[in-house]
Amino acid sequence: MADTVKATQTVIKKYANRRLYHTGTSTYVTLEDLATMVQNGEDFVVYDARTGDDITRSVLTQIIFEQENKAGAENLLPVAFLRQLIRFYGDSMRTMVPSFLEFSMANFAKDQDGLREKFAHSFGPAAFQNAIEQQVRTNMNFFGDAMKMFTGFAPPAGTQPSPPPAPTAFGGGELDDLKRQMLEMQQRLEALAKK
Repeated sequence: MADTVKATQTVIKKYANRRLYHTGTSTYVTLEDLATMVQNGEDFVVYDARTGDDITRSVLTQIIFEQENKAGAENLLPVAFLRQLIRFYGDSMRTMVPSFLEFSMANFAKDQDGLREKFAHSFGPAAFQNAIEQQVRTNMNFFGDAMKMFTGFAPPAGTQPSPPPAPTAFGGGELDDLKRQMLEMQQRLEALAKK
């Protein structure tokens, strides 16, 4: 359990009374404190104090839920995105979604740092905010296009689908068709990543 945790990770224990205990500072913390830790780049892992189970994922999800429900706060996750995400829980492409989201967020964070630096020096905070909003829209469009490819293998607007291959003597036409679709999907993802 905690012995295998990296030295840079802080261990948080969650007790039955829902209290979160920060073992590094020997204090109780709130979800808001954990959100601040994440925003500051501090790495932590959360264990159930009774069972020893790693519950970091559910606690991080709870933090997102709390942030999205703050009164007067601007929501980060659009309703259409949330619906699409829920649809993927029962979809056969479910296994590809986590790595795609992780890749997309890493690229967005990398782009965000570059944009922040350029606009902070050139135009000030207002221009930076507009650029970030535009980048978010672009990334959401990219994500939406990629998810359409995952779910329906439909070609993006303006492209022509390849003709289906002839069936083989062993009835492998369906397998060949699936391979062709996967190759097309990979090519589209690479083309979208270059934009």
